[in-house]
Amino acid sequence: MTVSRRRRAVVSSLAAATVLAALAGCSSSGSSSSASGTTTISFMQIMINGTQKSTLVKLTNDFEAANPTIKVNLEYQPDYGTLHAKETAAIAAHNAPTIGQVYESWAAQFANSNVILPVSQYAGTDKPDQLASFYQGVQKDLTLPDGKLWMWPFNKSVQVIYSNDDMLKAKGLTAPTTWDQFATDAKAVSGNGVTAIAIDPGTTASPASGTLMFQALAAADGTPDFASDGTPQLNSPAAIQALSYMVDLKKAGALVVGTNYPGETALGAQKGVFDLSSAAGYYYENQAVGGKFALGTSVLPTGSTGQPTNIMSGTNLVEFAGASKAQQAAGWKYMQFLASASSQAQWATQTGYLPVTSAALPLMSDFIAKNPYLPTAVAALQYAVVEPPYSWVAKAEGEEVVALQAALDKGTDPATALNTAQTNALADQKAGAGQ
Repeated sequence: MTVSRRRRAVVSSLAAATVLAALAGCSSSGSSSSASGTTTISFMQIMINGTQKSTLVKLTNDFEAANPTIKVNLEYQPDYGTLHAKETAAIAAHNAPTIGQVYESWAAQFANSNVILPVSQYAGTDKPDQLASFYQGVQKDLTLPDGKLWMWPFNKSVQVIYSNDDMLKAKGLTAPTTWDQFATDAKAVSGNGVTAIAIDPGTTASPASGTLMFQALAAADGTPDFASDGTPQLNSPAAIQALSYMVDLKKAGALVVGTNYPGETALGAQKGVFDLSSAAGYYYENQAVGGKFALGTSVLPTGSTGQPTNIMSGTNLVEFAGASKAQQAAGWKYMQFLASASSQAQWATQTGYLPVTSAALPLMSDFIAKNPYLPTAVAALQYAVVEPPYSWVAKAEGEEVVALQAALDKGTDPATALNTAQTNALADQKAGAGQ
């Protein structure tokens, strides 16, 4: 089982920024164009397991069949942390791939160091026609603070509550629609060997489901963990309320902390009732359940604002600066192909990621009939909170993990834990802004 499907890597962003700053203006060799007229490009990514790999291979084969003068080499990495390290190392060795998956903060680092290209350089415009077909939240996620389009969408997702609806029904309950109701229901179904939800805060290098739950709760109460300009808001009243909520559930025996997708494991073993995870985890959740019961799915509950909120996950694509003009053009064709309605329909139905364009939905009617949660989940791409595209955000996000571990594992008061996290996150911001 791979961490690529749901976790967000927090690589040592400041160290990477230092390496990249030293390389500003340097070019990389990329992949070559052969004398036979075939242009070879490379795509570094983490789709190394299960249907993610097989579907990407199928789509790439289809692309090559339609574009016989382009060859795509798929370069696999085992997880996002390794991916960022390998991309940074490849840049340093002047051998960057043509295309790579990136998180927003990585793109900010790379752009600041002039080692990736703005979309306009290879598309000829900052507003390609295909851009307007993407959901609004996806469109907003593709630019950097300079206002330029630097990224192109690939694997996008939002958070979903997976549930054992049979166990809820046995208590006379249905899927909760508010976080208050979730807490009440979680306490009601816990006991006799069952704990409603199991979470994993993750590590400072790889935040996981518990951190996403904290972020979702804070956003639902009106204050995301980061402001749109990247300023940390880790000790806001909403954040303190979010962590206090989680601590209360743990004290009530309705939440337990574990590692390695504990919510999925507990749900499948019928020792848990809920799991908060990415829509991209649907395949793995079903594997864990193994047909023992019908897997329920619902979007995240609402908080005090009463407005739907969610956390967008997944990555975008960038082109690296070392690519030749022919590779830039070929890479752009491939990127557009991956984001097309037909490709996104295949990608979504096979992997659980969400299509980035509504034009894919009519092509997914059979899948939607079996997975009625999907249109509602996809709608969250219009409003889901995204990681602000600043180089320090990834490292500052790791401070949240430390705060969750302190409060949930060591009994530290939530406000105290988050005050420390905020102080450290502001230091991360100051150091990152100076790069």
